[in-house]
Amino acid sequence: MNPMQVVTVLVIISLPDLTKSFQPDYNILSDGVSFTHLMITETAILRKTAEVCRDIAADEGRDFTLNIDGSLTVSKVQRACSGTPSSTVPVSAVSFQNALSTIHDSNTRVDTKIKSALTAENHFDNEEFVAGRNIITEGVFAVKFNVLRGNFEVGRKTLGRICHTLQDFYSHSDWVELNNNKPYSALIIPSQPLTNLAGQDVPTCSSCTEDVCRDNILPNILERKLLTSGYFELFSKVKPAGKCSHGGAFDRTSREDPEGGINKDSVGSFHGYLHVNAATVAIDATIELLEDIRTAVGDKTFLQFMGVSQSSALSFVIDTTGSMADDIAAVKETSFSIIDSRRGTAEEPSVYILVPFHDPEFGPVIRTTDPDTFKAHINELTAKGGSGGLPEYSMSGLQLALTAAPPSSDIFLFTDAPAEDAHLKNTVLALIESTKSRVTFMLTDVVRGRDSQSSSDRFASSEGTLIYRDLARASGGQTIEVSKLNLIEGTAVIEDLSANAVVTVFQVTEDPGKPENFTFIVDAATSNIKIFITGISSLTFQLTSPSGVSQNSSEPSGPLASITTVGNLRRILVNGTNETGTWELSVSSSSAYSVKVTGQSSVNFLYNIVEKREGAHAGIDVQEGRPSSGGNVTLLVTVTGSDTAKVTHVSLYDSSGPTQINGTVQALDNNNFLAEFTEIPAGDYVVRLIGQESNPTSRSTPTMFQRQASTRIKTSSLTVTSLVATSILEPGSNISIPFTVSSNVNGTFMLQVNNDRSFDVAFPSSVSIDGVDGGTANGTGTLTVPADVNSGTDLTVTIQAQNTAGTEINFAVVRFSVVARVADMSGPVCEVVNISGICPHSSALCASSQWELTANLTDGVNGTGIERITRREGNGTFNTITVTDAGGVNVTMLTYNSSCCSQNVVLAAVDRVGNVGRCVGQARVLSTPTPMTVTNSTLNITTAASTTSHSRLSHGLLILGLIFLFLK
Repeated sequence: MNPMQVVTVLVIISLPDLTKSFQPDYNILSDGVSFTHLMITETAILRKTAEVCRDIAADEGRDFTLNIDGSLTVSKVQRACSGTPSSTVPVSAVSFQNALSTIHDSNTRVDTKIKSALTAENHFDNEEFVAGRNIITEGVFAVKFNVLRGNFEVGRKTLGRICHTLQDFYSHSDWVELNNNKPYSALIIPSQPLTNLAGQDVPTCSSCTEDVCRDNILPNILERKLLTSGYFELFSKVKPAGKCSHGGAFDRTSREDPEGGINKDSVGSFHGYLHVNAATVAIDATIELLEDIRTAVGDKTFLQFMGVSQSSALSFVIDTTGSMADDIAAVKETSFSIIDSRRGTAEEPSVYILVPFHDPEFGPVIRTTDPDTFKAHINELTAKGGSGGLPEYSMSGLQLALTAAPPSSDIFLFTDAPAEDAHLKNTVLALIESTKSRVTFMLTDVVRGRDSQSSSDRFASSEGTLIYRDLARASGGQTIEVSKLNLIEGTAVIEDLSANAVVTVFQVTEDPGKPENFTFIVDAATSNIKIFITGISSLTFQLTSPSGVSQNSSEPSGPLASITTVGNLRRILVNGTNETGTWELSVSSSSAYSVKVTGQSSVNFLYNIVEKREGAHAGIDVQEGRPSSGGNVTLLVTVTGSDTAKVTHVSLYDSSGPTQINGTVQALDNNNFLAEFTEIPAGDYVVRLIGQESNPTSRSTPTMFQRQASTRIKTSSLTVTSLVATSILEPGSNISIPFTVSSNVNGTFMLQVNNDRSFDVAFPSSVSIDGVDGGTANGTGTLTVPADVNSGTDLTVTIQAQNTAGTEINFAVVRFSVVARVADMSGPVCEVVNISGICPHSSALCASSQWELTANLTDGVNGTGIERITRREGNGTFNTITVTDAGGVNVTMLTYNSSCCSQNVVLAAVDRVGNVGRCVGQARVLSTPTPMTVTNSTLNITTAASTTSHSRLSHGLLILGLIFLFLK
């Protein structure tokens, strides 16, 4: 594609008449009636996730009261899956919503990025059925592979892309015109052939010049059930003779004979009268795809993949040099206490992450969902080598933790030394801003030779802690400095921040310090209010409740709270009877300090920086990196944990100003809101939100709530983007990574590229921009994957650009997964050998009768082997033995037994790379006997008649017995 064509595409994609797919996004400028990719995908995910939680509850003997219907929401499904029907118990849906947002953003990019938007196989255009199916089946394999290895972010991005392609099949092909109302399963099962494809030389359409084309698919195509799809070309009008077009103002083929189109992308499309049919089957097909993934990875892993966990990760980055023995002991004590007290509860961490570091080594990352495995790894930590206070590789360790932990995690770093690798600060900042994770630094005696000072005073004066303070402030974490003797008291903050459904109500950093009065709102749905203040020992404060009651810092136990001080940290636990309304906190200090107010609540929010997109694909695009200084900023704000909450105010606050900028709020659908800000000055902002929550069963006045995002938004005059063709890499491969740097000023901009696996990268050291008012510089780098790297390794690349003065910085973050190519793309095969037993027709007699199924399962000579078999339907039990036949093939011999109260069974066999095969069986049921007509005359029976009746009954039982033996 030449540069002029690229510009043309960029213009056309934003125009209102280009309809190339199901509408991909939120109903901003769309018709509000048609199904969007978001609606299709989210409906399928909510239904399948709810089904998985229902099945788990049934297996565990628990109640599951949620109706799986069209009224599902993220909050409803999260609460039902958490097993907490009471609305008074805080349940966080942030991780679930984050996963959905990642999947949706990746789905949308198939339509909004030039290369994928115009590639026919991504949309099943131009009869590209084989290539389109390959995109899906290869993507499904990659999703399963990554999910099984905990690479959830890459798996979600891949899932979003293949969902888009799968869903487009039902809109762009004639599948629903052929009266199919079920998914085409061959699209996700590579071993099944694609049948009845219309050949290249087979005419498929007649011309249609109307707005609605009801009869333009040729009758013989419909009669023969031949599969075709519309042709779409933006720059050429050429298509095979007689073929259907996609249709639309920018499909040039639609104006060539045969004219018109067959797409069902919206109700206003050429075949829009079938739009709802296509969308309905697309939902079912997406559910079928999710079921295949669920079966391959297992129920609990599937829920982790979807982010359905109300508990957060427990993540530690630990310095293991010789001076850290006390710290390691404190980490053991704290982590073991958390693990043992929360095991088996709703607050049990969803994943455990451990990254050791010292000089010059760091890592490896330990990531596990098994608490005992995590405890074993922590037990293996020893303090050895090095010398206390000398710089260590803390940034390298933190980089690994940020790429391994789920988004929005709390990470705790322990050290007593400055950072040896401070050059990675901007890389770490990029990862913090990309993942929105919070980092709290537990520092013990970082600065040596200052014994005359208390630890809290060293916090303010030490240059060695500056990088830690900067990163804590950027992430919304804290820098806690204590002596080694008091570290255990300081680690209480870890239990506070890793608890269930923790929300940030208010947070601010004052640097330089000054006396200040702060206010924050406490709502009735938020409990366990805790306030953390860090600063030097001379800092004082006073807390005042909405009713005017006050307590100052000299009262460790007072009418409002209990206060403990350790090192530079004041930990204030507000009494359980805390009042709702506006609280005030007055702090007095001339040195830097920070304030953080948290609570536990279901109601929270997440946000993304976005750009509005108009036209037929009206919606929003998530923006990479930092927003532009002096430009407009749009945030997509999503409220979680409530289906009745309304956002009334969204502001950007910069405490260094101080500056507060209020945005204009627009309500969308599904608890989404757009907040638009104009001409944002250069600065460093946090997002603050005030909203109202109504009680749907009460007419009382809505209650106000306040929340604050932890991660800061920093503006930049630079923009860095990188769009890669794939997120899946093979061992021993090279991949080109294109990137773009834009600026409104000319100059040379330095590049710094890092990855968390230390793979070789080759990028230019700088790019130059020379235009009238700035401009754009394009470049390409290369990443080399070692041939011996383990399949399943995840990889994060950060690309940073900065001006020569180092005052303007921006970045792009790209995630990959290394997956070795495998030949086994076919699932295990099941051969039902026998079904024995006859079940009675009457359900009242079912418990006393049994039936049995025997089957042989194989994975072929070249298969990877059957790893596990699970029951997907039925209540019986099964056992297996594996033998090797004469041809060297492993055969799994299965026997399934069930009472006649459960007469159907579906068993799923999964091989070692995630391919799924199924065994389906049904019990034989005795046919309904002919009912005997009873009249008054039959009451006057004789002995002879009675004898005859008994004789006939015995004869009938004999016949039934013979039938039973014959069938068996």
